[in-house]
Amino acid sequence: MKPDLRTIEQYRQIQDAAKKVLRELPGQLSIHDTEASIASKAVTMLAELGYPETWYYDCPAQVLLGSRSCLSISGRQYSPQNEAIGGQNLISIDLSPKLGDIWGDCSRTFAFEFGTWVEDPKTREYLNGFQFQQYIHAELMRWLKPHHTLHQLFDWANVRIREKGFVNLDFRGNVGHSIATTRDDRHFIQADDHTQLGDIHFFSFEPFVRVKGGHWGFKHEEIYYFNEQEQLICL
Repeated sequence: MKPDLRTIEQYRQIQDAAKKVLRELPGQLSIHDTEASIASKAVTMLAELGYPETWYYDCPAQVLLGSRSCLSISGRQYSPQNEAIGGQNLISIDLSPKLGDIWGDCSRTFAFEFGTWVEDPKTREYLNGFQFQQYIHAELMRWLKPHHTLHQLFDWANVRIREKGFVNLDFRGNVGHSIATTRDDRHFIQADDHTQLGDIHFFSFEPFVRVKGGHWGFKHEEIYYFNEQEQLICL
């Protein structure tokens, strides 16, 4: 059974709020900002949009930068640190707002060069990471069908990660999860789970990767669902 229009709209609204924060926040950052200050700003912005709560333990905004940009850690153990952005850095921000039983889940990575956020970075490793994230999400939209299983999606994504010269950084090795109403009810996109994607109302796709031999970790997360015509839709 596919999600109804009212449910889709509820999820779209909370996801739009997360995306709005992620569009506006990078331009407000300076070389002095840290994981802790960025997380605090993100939480304030989400609350101002009507989403003061999180479903992800006590971690509404997981921010990773600098020496921790490749760190994969559960929100259960995460604590933001005070390493400053400085002149050049990569910052990943993962937001997990909720309203009642409705979850949002969205992450983006941002490049800092010459002391400021840049939408079009010149650093080759930055470019490679951003281009790969665009590529794999576009390929997902073309390839994935409702009959594909979580196991098949896991294999498909990891083959493409390796073929393009990247490494999967996720501590579980997965590339996303179903959007549930409790954390324990999530299905992860991992090996040996043969649940079909068409049987899941909403799921996140969020490969966390670095270039093989590189220094920076890249995230880009979207929530997807299949509509009544069995088309894959990005919220």
